[in-house]
Amino acid sequence: MTEAMYYVLLTLMNPSHGYGLMNEITEVSNGRVHMGPGTLYGVLARMQKEGLIVLTENDGRRKTYAITANGEQALRQEYKRLKSLIDDGEILREGDLHE
Repeated sequence: MTEAMYYVLLTLMNPSHGYGLMNEITEVSNGRVHMGPGTLYGVLARMQKEGLIVLTENDGRRKTYAITANGEQALRQEYKRLKSLIDDGEILREGDLHE
């Protein structure tokens, strides 16, 4: 899963529309990730095709998206994978093994 997909799924735990998602991604990532419309809408189209999100509302001007059960499962799996990477990196806190 790409970083962009991770943050889109994370923010879609609360349904939102494109502009709202861009702002929420920046907020959730503490300003580290800024996603432009081209990237966002490409990711949204891909995830919708993969069944990770659904379009819940389209008033012609604004489309609202929500995460699906499959999307939430994929997000939780990715969270566990990322957490494992951090846990495995604890060796850095403990110092060099070769000392």
